[in-house]
Amino acid sequence: MSSRDSVSSEIMPDVLLRAYACGIFPMAESADDPSLFWVEPELRGVIPLDGFRVSSRLARTVRSDSFRVTVDTAFAATINGCAAPQDGREDTWINQRIRQLYTALHLAGHCHSVEAWANGELVGGLYGVSLGGAFFGESMFHRTRDASKVALVHLVARLIAGGFTLLDTQFVTPHLRSFGAVEIPRRRYRTLLDASVSHDADFFSLPGDQPVSGADVMDIIASRNSRT
Repeated sequence: MSSRDSVSSEIMPDVLLRAYACGIFPMAESADDPSLFWVEPELRGVIPLDGFRVSSRLARTVRSDSFRVTVDTAFAATINGCAAPQDGREDTWINQRIRQLYTALHLAGHCHSVEAWANGELVGGLYGVSLGGAFFGESMFHRTRDASKVALVHLVARLIAGGFTLLDTQFVTPHLRSFGAVEIPRRRYRTLLDASVSHDADFFSLPGDQPVSGADVMDIIASRNSRT
């Protein structure tokens, strides 16, 4: 379900957070479209934190620390990377108003980026919104193989360590399904959402100002999976 917002310039960060708490998020038709519309999917994509899957090949890459992973050090560059065309995705829904809104949320501490670096260059990452014990993944990008996947693995370990209970992916793609993403009906999603946003969690339970090793990340995920 979606509805047009004809006065998108009046959407403010506090309104955006209230929308997320109600299960609604904004999108644009394209990067050049100045307007936004609200979306509330009938089926919502989530990655269960106790069912997160990492292939053995990717686990080796994470443990090797071949990428340096940081948090909130290059938010603008990350959202720009997500908005840029990629193979199989020539246009995106990230317009200028989206950039402004989520940058404001970032400055308010409710939107975070996870960045993957190689040889001093930003080669992948993701960003999303944090509200209570829920994290809403918005978009991800890569310029080097596995860069965005490694960023996602680091994000999941951070959410587990911080006591988060919901990782919302909005929709499910074959790429996300390989990590364990599933679709759940709106009613079930709202139950999970209501419980999560009222739950205290700490995005910086793992340090944000120094690297977390890939071995530690994989141990956190393995420990969570072993309890299910």
